[in-house]
Amino acid sequence: MSQGISAIPGFKEERLAAVTAPARLHFGFVDLNGELGRQFGSLGLAIADLATKLVIRPSAQNVTHGPDGSRARHFADVLLREWDIPSAVSITVEHAIPSHCGLGSGTQMALAVGAGLARLFNIDISTAELVRITNRGTRSGVGLGAFDHGGFIIDGGRGPDTIAPPLISRLPFPEQWRVLLIFDDEREGLHGQSERDAFKQLPPMPFETSAELCRRVLMQLLPALAEEDFKNFSDAITRLQEATGDQFASVQGGRYTSPRVAEVLEWLRGQGGAGLGQSSWGPTGFAFFADAADAENMAALARRRWQSVATLRFMVCRARNEGARVHVHAARHLIAA
Repeated sequence: MSQGISAIPGFKEERLAAVTAPARLHFGFVDLNGELGRQFGSLGLAIADLATKLVIRPSAQNVTHGPDGSRARHFADVLLREWDIPSAVSITVEHAIPSHCGLGSGTQMALAVGAGLARLFNIDISTAELVRITNRGTRSGVGLGAFDHGGFIIDGGRGPDTIAPPLISRLPFPEQWRVLLIFDDEREGLHGQSERDAFKQLPPMPFETSAELCRRVLMQLLPALAEEDFKNFSDAITRLQEATGDQFASVQGGRYTSPRVAEVLEWLRGQGGAGLGQSSWGPTGFAFFADAADAENMAALARRRWQSVATLRFMVCRARNEGARVHVHAARHLIAA
């Protein structure tokens, strides 16, 4: 019988956890009125071409490397303390979802670190409990749903006793549809205390607006998605985004956070663009397309039109119909002499 490499002198074997957590688009809230005893209720989509990827391994001391490493270290410290784990870890962030641009970077980093640590130290814990410990998902459950399941997600908002907003619908997104993302690298969406202050300043959403948004979700958007009816799906997204943008206009400076992204979206509308809007607080904007060729052609036109604006970037993405990937395995390496 051959001898395993870990048993050969000079080689060491260690366990490590590798996690890939997808970015998500957030399409807004359907009920900021709250008269029924629940508030928020949000919808969003996991996307395949932007993700946080990291590797966690035991270490002599807590260290982090790579983009957004300080945030990864913060979540690791919180969780190791919560679970009373004396061991230290090394976290290497290979890729990070861009921060403060509406793609769920904070929640996905928290869940990626939490899921990796839990698997590495054999802790049985739900994603909802990870959200609670790391203080994420205070209003929306879209990031949690994207991490667990991928696809198109709707959560049921928050009631008085809600720990994490419950997932009430998850549908696969048509494989052939695409989304064009519009980035403005000069802007950031509201976050932290500024975000909390903005919610306090928001005017109340009229009951009629909440009623219309809920009706559009149930009787237009979801059936269209189930039947792969691109026109009705994109029409519903546009209407939801218009209502959400107008509701938040007083605290984000207009329907969209970035004037440049607003300019691109208005141009796309004139080009026949569909499903137009801004993800979360932005500044990232988006438009949907029924196939990859149309999306790539429009992205090329946009790049040429705004080639002199270095801070505007365009990216065509697919949806991701699966959740995060968490793998724990043994790594073998040569011990330095």
